[in-house]
Amino acid sequence: METDGEQPLATAAREAQQALRQTFTNLRFEDFGPAPVKGPLYQANAGGRMLYFAPESGHLLFAAVYDRNGVNVTALAQDAGARKRLKSIDPASALAIGPVDAPQVIEFTDPECPYCQALDRYWSTKAAEGKHVRRLIFFVSGVHAQAAAKAEHILCAEDRAAAYEAIYSGNTPRTLIKCADGARDVAVHGETVRRLGVSGTPTLFLGEKMISGFQQAEIEAWLEEQSTKIKPSP
Repeated sequence: METDGEQPLATAAREAQQALRQTFTNLRFEDFGPAPVKGPLYQANAGGRMLYFAPESGHLLFAAVYDRNGVNVTALAQDAGARKRLKSIDPASALAIGPVDAPQVIEFTDPECPYCQALDRYWSTKAAEGKHVRRLIFFVSGVHAQAAAKAEHILCAEDRAAAYEAIYSGNTPRTLIKCADGARDVAVHGETVRRLGVSGTPTLFLGEKMISGFQQAEIEAWLEEQSTKIKPSP
């Protein structure tokens, strides 16, 4: 109930702060006040990343939304979108590296992206530890100047896995191989990238979960989960 002399906005702020304390009892906060966002919020998926738009005030929010039980509903929506987009991927068009029977990773990468190169070193380290994965690799070649040429070189090579490792370790040959099949495959990868809305590298699909960037802790957790699964008897 509004007290004497209290303005409606002040009453609303007081009630909102009280509701926040009651709903998220373990949260400590200060400087509580009105946000610049006005009106309803709408959710959209932009290249696998969830964002929120408030048309009334013209604000765009990149945020994680949690419910009263502490569940990250933004992450749930992002994973649901990832599952939908996975259906449009043709595994046969990917560059496959790693044992056929290992856990599968779908990887979008750029040969000139330093984080992609760091991820490749990480996979090599994990393989040395006996934690192999089967990487289905798609090249993102619209950002860096030499990305498409390096991707084509890899896809044209007789030993594509070896060419991949050489390029990603910094051993780029003076002359890059070109071929019609490689150019076609680069174009196919580009179409897959556009269809899925992948906007950054590396982007990984671990099962039905999408990870943007080299998020080592999340990858480690997934690998640990894979290692604890009971393998069926042959």
